[in-house]
Amino acid sequence: MLRRGLLVIGLLLLVLVAVVAIRTVTYRPATAVDASVELAPSPSLDFERAAQRLSEAVRIRTVSHQVASDNDPAEWDRLHAWLQATYPAAHAAMRRDVVAGHTLVYTWPGSDASLPAVILMAHQDVVPITPGTEGDWKHPPFGGVIADGSVWGRGTVDDKGSLVGLFEALDALATSGFAPRRTLLVVAGHDEEAGGSGARAAAQHLRERNVRAEFALDEGLAVVDGLPIVDEPAALIGIGEKGYATLRITAVSKGGHSSAPPPETGVETLARAVLAITGAPFPLEFSGPTAEMVRGLAPHSSTVVRMAVANEWLFRPLLVRELSRTPTGAASLHTTIAPTMLRGSPKENVLPQDATAWINYRIAPQDTAAAVLERARQATRGLDVQLAWENDVAYDPAPVSSTDSRAYRLLAVLAADDGRVPVAPGLVTATTDSRHMIGIATDVYRFQPIVVRLDEFPMIHGTNEHLTLDNLRRLCEFYARLVATATR
Repeated sequence: MLRRGLLVIGLLLLVLVAVVAIRTVTYRPATAVDASVELAPSPSLDFERAAQRLSEAVRIRTVSHQVASDNDPAEWDRLHAWLQATYPAAHAAMRRDVVAGHTLVYTWPGSDASLPAVILMAHQDVVPITPGTEGDWKHPPFGGVIADGSVWGRGTVDDKGSLVGLFEALDALATSGFAPRRTLLVVAGHDEEAGGSGARAAAQHLRERNVRAEFALDEGLAVVDGLPIVDEPAALIGIGEKGYATLRITAVSKGGHSSAPPPETGVETLARAVLAITGAPFPLEFSGPTAEMVRGLAPHSSTVVRMAVANEWLFRPLLVRELSRTPTGAASLHTTIAPTMLRGSPKENVLPQDATAWINYRIAPQDTAAAVLERARQATRGLDVQLAWENDVAYDPAPVSSTDSRAYRLLAVLAADDGRVPVAPGLVTATTDSRHMIGIATDVYRFQPIVVRLDEFPMIHGTNEHLTLDNLRRLCEFYARLVATATR
C-alpha cells in the first residue's frame, strides 16, 4: 500500500511539473503589443530649437506653493503669452479658452464632429525648491541651463517637458497643413501640484460643451530602467490611478498645566489612535493593474518569473512576497497608510486642548474612500478621537481603463519604439489631473515616453531635476505621431 501510495504521489508530481512547464513555455500575456497598428509619420521637428524653448519655459516660475497666496499669477500670464508667441501655427489652428483663472483648454476641431475627441494633458505649474537646497543644484533650478546632454531646472520632467513636447508637435503638424478628422483637445492645468482645481474646472467646461472623448492621456508612468523583474527598460502605461485622501484625527482634551497631567493626555490618546490605524494595514493583493504589469513583462523576465506568472494558481503568494520586498512594490499591491503631520501644544509645558494627526492614504483600485474611513473607525473604536477627511475631500481610485481599446493599442505601439521596448500596463500610485476626465473620456491613460532610471525618480520633485535631450526628442516625436494617428 505504501509503495502504491508513493507511486500515486510521484505520478501526481510529474503531472504537476508537466502542467507548470507547458504553461510556462506557452505563456503569452493578454496585453501583448499589437504590431499591426499603423502609425502616421512624424512631421519635421527641430529638436535643438525645442531644447531652447524648454529652457525658456523653465525660466518662467509658475510655482505652486502650499499656500496659494504665495503664488505669483503674473508668471502664469507670462507663460501664456510665451506659448502664444512661440507656437503661432498651433494657436492659429486651435481655439483657446481659459478657465479657473489660468487653466488652458485648446480645441482643434476635427472634420467629423460625430467622432469622440482625443484629450491630451500636461500641466503648467511646478513644485517649489526645498528651502536651503538651492546650492545643491548642479545648475540654477530656474536657469534652464542646457548642458551635459540635458535641459536642467525645475519642471523639465514634471511637467513642462511634456507641455513643450506637445506644443512642438502641434505647431509642426499645423505648419505642415495637417487637419484632424477627430477633434483634439489639449488641457493644461495651472495647479496640478496643488490639488488640480484647474483641471476640475476644465472638465466642467468640457461637460457643458457635451464633449465625449475616446481617451485622455496625461503624465503618470514612463519607460522605466531598473525594474526588478526585467533586465531592460520597460514602458509602463498607467491604466489606473490610486485614490487620494488625508484623514484628520483629533483628540480633544481639557488642556491645562503639564505639572498636573490627567491619567491620559490628548497626545497619548492620539498616539494610540495613530498606532491602531497603522497597526491594521490593508492586505497585499496581486490584482488589478499591478498584476497586469507583471503578466505583461513576464515574457521578458527570467524563467522563474515567467513560470510563477504562468502558474499564478500555484505561485501567487510567492509573487506577492517578492513584489512587496520594496516600499514601491508593496505600495502597488495595497492601500497605503502614511502618517505625515502632527500638531499638539504650542509650548512644552502646556497640555493641548486638542491634539491632531494627519494620515495620508493612497487608495488601491480594490478599495474605496468609504471603506478606508470605516476601517479607521473600526481600528480606533473605544478611543476618544474624531475622524474626518481633511477639507472634506477624498478621491476614490480611478476606474481601470481598457487594454483592448484602439487607444491602448496605439499607445503601446508608440511606447514600444519599433519593438525595442517591452510594454505593459501599470498602476499610478500618485495623483494626476487626468482623474477629472473620468466620465468625459471612455478611457484614461497616464504615460510619458521618457526613459528614467529608478534611482532618478527622486530628482523629479527634488534636487537637480533635468530632462535629457534624447527624452525631449522622444516627447516631441511621440506626441506628433500620436496626434497624427489618433485623430486621423
